[in-house]
Amino acid sequence: MKLFVGLDVSSFDMKVCFLDGEGEKLDAFSVTNDFPGATVLKERLLNCVADDKVDILKIGLESTSVYSFHPSMFLHHDEDLKSLGAQVFVMNPKQIANFKKSYSDMNKTDEIDAFVIADYLRFGRNQMSVVKESQYVALQQLTRSRYQLIKMMTKEKQHFLQHVSFKCNTFTQEVDSSVFGNAMMELFLEKFSLEELAHMPLEELASFLQENGKNRFGDPECIAASIQKAVRSSYRLDKVVEDSMDVILGTSIEVIRTFKKQIKEIDKAIKKIMAGLTQTLESIPGIGPVFAAGIIAEIGQIERFDDETKIAKYAGLYWRKHQSGRFTAEDTSLSRNGNQYLRYYLVEAANSVRRHVPEYQEYYVKKHSEVPKHQHKRALVLTARKFVRLVDALLRSHQFFTPERDVKE
Repeated sequence: MKLFVGLDVSSFDMKVCFLDGEGEKLDAFSVTNDFPGATVLKERLLNCVADDKVDILKIGLESTSVYSFHPSMFLHHDEDLKSLGAQVFVMNPKQIANFKKSYSDMNKTDEIDAFVIADYLRFGRNQMSVVKESQYVALQQLTRSRYQLIKMMTKEKQHFLQHVSFKCNTFTQEVDSSVFGNAMMELFLEKFSLEELAHMPLEELASFLQENGKNRFGDPECIAASIQKAVRSSYRLDKVVEDSMDVILGTSIEVIRTFKKQIKEIDKAIKKIMAGLTQTLESIPGIGPVFAAGIIAEIGQIERFDDETKIAKYAGLYWRKHQSGRFTAEDTSLSRNGNQYLRYYLVEAANSVRRHVPEYQEYYVKKHSEVPKHQHKRALVLTARKFVRLVDALLRSHQFFTPERDVKE
């Protein structure tokens, strides 16, 4: 017997449709999206196959964030369903929507969507189960939260730079030091007016920077002189406006520091889980536990993918083709599909690897020089695409990285 189960999941309930191998509807019903409801679903599924030998049992549902997580994990880990060889698939809603277009005059209802999902499974369009084991789920939640924190911190830093320019419009042009360093942030937290900074003794300002920069400045007096040059050449604000800028900058600094602290805590939790996983990605120069975790958490078991091309497509590391007749466009956009988290960690990891492995740096430089536009972005994404082959090879073979055994073009 072949049985295909489609679930249309919402926060409140799950619409269920059972199809056999010929596409005949065997059952359709609704259960609540909670533990009792999932238990009822399991019992009805077991009753459906009680008198038959099960050849194929596939259960599919769309990825709907937390709504699909619990039922998918419940069904995936259930021992009774495992004994029947059940596979659980959490699928991209776009794939289901595109498949549904093949049906004519079909309405949009939850019951129909459950049927479409089951039929999608029946046609064998799904290639892999994206339900992961517990350690990968735990890692994924941590690495995705870290990704969101990084995005929020980046946005807050942009907000901070905007108001730095309000207070001292030539600061970032004249001062050759990061405004996000501890010394510069402490300088803005002190709420010095531009006039106070302009007339402060150079030695006193240099001492302030060196003390708060933990003696990391090679030439603090040079930095102090550039700050005073920026201050003297900047526009002056009315006091009430300057005071408001000081309040905003102080608040922004505290927000950025909070984000940094939260990211450090998440990094500790990631390293703790990674210490218990057997993997060889950290043997690649430039790859630490955080980048390795981000990649592993999204890929999960490498056996879910047939080869490295499937991983690249899953991450969205490919360009769309634009061709008509004999014309083929050279300037095409990177696909917007794919797993954004996996793409982020692959690209960031590749950017780090190219700084440590000459082969990847040479490849990046070669790709950078090939086109007149989007050089860095294109070269970095292509380097990430090359990096995918190495990731796939190491995860499948469980071997450590050596330059001689790298995956060649």
